[in-house]
Amino acid sequence: MMKQHARPSRSIAKSFSWRILATLTTMILVWIGTGQVNTALAIGGAEFFIKMIVYYSHERAWARISWGLVPYDK
Repeated sequence: MMKQHARPSRSIAKSFSWRILATLTTMILVWIGTGQVNTALAIGGAEFFIKMIVYYSHERAWARISWGLVPYDK
């Protein structure tokens, strides 16, 4: 069985694309909940960077685990 792994650049790209979607969701929820755009932007801005680092770390930890990976058929 050929072992597969994800390169760090893939994890960075996934972290960035996910953070955009998740941060927009958070900002919309905060805006709806508070009615304040500035609060939504402040929370979303802080959350974007903190959670991107957390997600990247989580993704790299999973990249070291072979469970659930299957060989790629050429």
